[in-house]
Formats: sequence, structure tokens, C-alpha cells
Amino acid sequence: MTTTAVETRTGPDTVRLPGAWGLGLGRGALEIRQFFRQRDQVVFTFAFPVVFLFLFASIFSDDVEGAGITASQLYVPAMMAAGIMSTSFQSLGISIAIERDEKVLRRLRGTPMPPAAYFLGKIWLVLFTGLLETAILLLVGTTVYDVDLPSDATDWFDLAWIFVLGLTACALLGIAISSVPKSGKSATSVVVLPFLVLQFISGVYIAIDTIPDWMLNIGALFPLKWMCQGLRGVFLPDSAHILEQTGSWEFGKVALVLGAWCVGGLVLCLLTFRWKNRRDG
Repeated sequence: MTTTAVETRTGPDTVRLPGAWGLGLGRGALEIRQFFRQRDQVVFTFAFPVVFLFLFASIFSDDVEGAGITASQLYVPAMMAAGIMSTSFQSLGISIAIERDEKVLRRLRGTPMPPAAYFLGKIWLVLFTGLLETAILLLVGTTVYDVDLPSDATDWFDLAWIFVLGLTACALLGIAISSVPKSGKSATSVVVLPFLVLQFISGVYIAIDTIPDWMLNIGALFPLKWMCQGLRGVFLPDSAHILEQTGSWEFGKVALVLGAWCVGGLVLCLLTFRWKNRRDG
């Protein structure tokens, strides 16, 4: 499969067909338009982490002893990480399963469009929605909960690579898990359950220092825990690292685990992705 433009000849003229990159960009624009036409989905997607941030920050608003922060500030980067995973893993896992069940994938597979263009379109969608979700939570965190923006270029760079690696890893896992549901109707239950469990054992809803080590060790096998930890390192003061399991932000390990999941997620996609339902053969 090639991503370069393809030339076909019809008589004396040469027709230059768009390659996968160009088709993927057009597909991405279509995916984004379709997403924003579903107003209830748009409201739910962007409001869900903001509402949960407000609830938890209102319930747990005391100072965190010895960390130099409030509990409200602790929730902001965690909800940002959950928002990134929501717009990638959860969104793709459900939407692709539904498209497969409704035979949308089967019809697309029968067109001249390169398969890579379909996935590039999905990548553009999750990149756009992930950036918008992060910006909304960052705006709420800085204006309502006194979270400071990154103070130097190094912190902004850390934010950028954590976002890119985390979004990529979660998007690939979303594509892979989309093959698990037997039908589009069961996709929400199949995808949301593991995501919900990971939020509880990865430090999103419950502070790391109150979660049993065995649960943290299970959470550490997946990207969400490391996105939370990395984003805490970006937005919280150095005094807050005492709350981590090892007493350190471990940026190197964050990059290693997220990078490994990008590779592992790609392998899972190649091994498991199907264009048709099992009942269709």
C-alpha cells in the first residue's frame, strides 16, 4: 500500500488521483463535520470531564498535606488525561464498532479509497477533539482552580509529547478494542467498562496515595496512569511529587511506557482489525 498519488491514463491524458494522505485529510474533515452535527454527542463528549472535575473538586477541596496544592488542583491534570483517553480510546472503540455493524466499513473497503485514508481520517478526528477537550479543561483549571500554565519551554514540550504519545496509544487501543463487541449495540458497554475501571485505579478519581499498591500496579500496565502522572508533573509544583508511588514524576518512564503502547497498540490493530462482523464471514 502506498500513500503517494496514483497516475492513471485515459487516452492521451494523465489523471492524477489523490493519495492516501490527501484522501485522509478529506476524510478527517468529513469525520469532524459529522461529529459536530450530532449535538448531543458533542455536549456529552466535552462536558463529561468538566462536570466530573467540578463535582470532585467541589467535594474534595481541602489542601493536600505536604504537597503544596489543593485537592482541586490535583484533579485538573487527571481529568485532562481522562479527557484525552475519552476522545480517543472510547470514541474510536464505540464508533468503529457501530460503523462495522452498520456495514459502513464493508462499503468503504469496496471503494478505491486506500484503507490508510480511513484511519488517517479517524486520527484527524481524535487529534482535533483531543486538543479541544484539553484546551477546555486547561481553561477551566487555570481560571477556576488556580492551576498554573507551564512556566517554560521544557514544560510545554513535556505537555506536547505526553499529549501526542498518550493520544496515539489510546487511539490505537480504541481501534483494537472495536473488534471485541459482537454488535454495535454492545459496543458502549464493552468499551466503557474497562475505561471506567482504569480511571479508578490510575489516579483520576482517587488520589494515588490512597489506592492499594496492587491496584496501582495493574493500572501501571496501561497508558492512563502514566498520562495522569506526566500531566501532574507538568502542571503541579515539584512539592507535589511526594504523592506519586515512587515519589518522582518519572518522565523517562512515562515516555517509555506510552511509546511502548504506541507500538503494542499498532501490533494489536494489525492482528485484530476486521472490516466485517464475524457473522458476515
